[in-house]
Amino acid sequence: MADKPQPNRPKARLAKGFRDIESTELGGLKHMLDMIEEVYELYGFEPVEQPLVEYTDALGKFLPDQDRPGEGVFSFQDDDDQWLSLRYDLTAPLARYVAENYDRLPKPYRSYRQGWVFRNEKPGPGRFRQFMQFDADTVGTSSPAADAEVCMMAADTLERLGIKRGQYVMKVYNRKIFDGLMEKFGLSGPAHLNRRLTVLRAVDKLDRLGLSGVEQLLGKGRKDESGDFTKGAELDRASIADVLEIVDPDKDPADSIASIDLRLKDSRIGQEGRQELEEMQEVFSAAGYEPDRIRIDPSVVRGLAYYTGPVFEADLLIEARNEEGQRVRFGSVGGGGRYDDLVSRFRGEKIPATGFSIGVSRLYTALQQLGRLKETRLMGPVVVLVLDRARLPGYQSMVSDLRNARIPAELYLGTSGLKAQMKYADKRAASLAVIEGDDERARGEVQIKDLAAGALAAEAIASREAWRQERPAQFSVPRSDLVNAVKRWREQNRA
Repeated sequence: MADKPQPNRPKARLAKGFRDIESTELGGLKHMLDMIEEVYELYGFEPVEQPLVEYTDALGKFLPDQDRPGEGVFSFQDDDDQWLSLRYDLTAPLARYVAENYDRLPKPYRSYRQGWVFRNEKPGPGRFRQFMQFDADTVGTSSPAADAEVCMMAADTLERLGIKRGQYVMKVYNRKIFDGLMEKFGLSGPAHLNRRLTVLRAVDKLDRLGLSGVEQLLGKGRKDESGDFTKGAELDRASIADVLEIVDPDKDPADSIASIDLRLKDSRIGQEGRQELEEMQEVFSAAGYEPDRIRIDPSVVRGLAYYTGPVFEADLLIEARNEEGQRVRFGSVGGGGRYDDLVSRFRGEKIPATGFSIGVSRLYTALQQLGRLKETRLMGPVVVLVLDRARLPGYQSMVSDLRNARIPAELYLGTSGLKAQMKYADKRAASLAVIEGDDERARGEVQIKDLAAGALAAEAIASREAWRQERPAQFSVPRSDLVNAVKRWREQNRA
């Protein structure tokens, strides 16, 4: 007898670089996002959303020498042959929205948004192709006070989430200062792009390698502990001295700014950067944000071809274990800066903008490690159990009464017995279970079981008879008082 052909079923598998998120994590995530939103609205920012899909050229990732979008974005062609892409951050869609609606929006325009972004990149441990960001931006003002405000709001957000002073710092600097240095060194223009990037990447390693390591990378290069050699920027001694004097992390804010004034006294753009830092520092001081919360730090090098002025980064100083099990400083959970060219490219006029973006997943991980945000299951519905299928309409009546009172409730629709129903209610993260058997019905009562308090005891229930004897974490109320009793319980147990 020939074997029956096997049906060609699709394999249930998760796409590479993506992950499912279950209700336990979603509960903690919602709690965290609500607190961030609370701070942003306290600062007067209003919510706005843009779609997940934009025209690719609006995102700025279209390569001019190719006929399709470059790597890094998920793209497809519409039926009119135009390229569309999933957004890779929240800033580019905002720039398109502001440019398209500029005349009717208030200026400055202050908004926040949260949502998923997508990167078509090789995934790795802790690195996904879909992740969430939470941004706040001010568009339409070039005032350094707007940059300062974003930094203060970020600091307040971290503290609202339970991160204490001394466990974080907002680091602030200005890209114009590095532009002034490059100008002084004769490294302006497209021909010197690679050397400029080498200098900036060297400074970016200041926290990890210290001044000595940065000095080597600014010169001939550096050999690490494994013997690998990194070629340096090959600056001359005077230029290296200029960089080290300006980026010295041990200087207080006033001395750091004075070094800029001394080394870049003939650089217009460098002096602009110094003046903007001074104005921001004055705002911080006036508002009571001391250097233990927000400090000038030359190691902040972000978005090498993106930011045009002040740049900032939220750095967590707590320790965490890396993928090799080593204890290291947790590091950045968000950052931002001034991007005066992004909106302008749509309209052909200067439209300044500044903003800050939180890496939601990374910050969530930090809060878990600090014990500031426990994963809690979302409070599920009240589940009405079915002990007698002939009484189904009566059980449904209870569910309807609860729903009419705006209490989430459901009727158990399976066919299993009491123990399985209790396990189902537990898996649903139900807050309460409502039980009406023959005895309760005869007395005109229902049993209400607190599932959180009785979860362990419920595991030991082997039969309906055992349940009758033990009745863990539950109480009786008249059937007519069911809704009020559930309301009272929810008010007493609301987080």
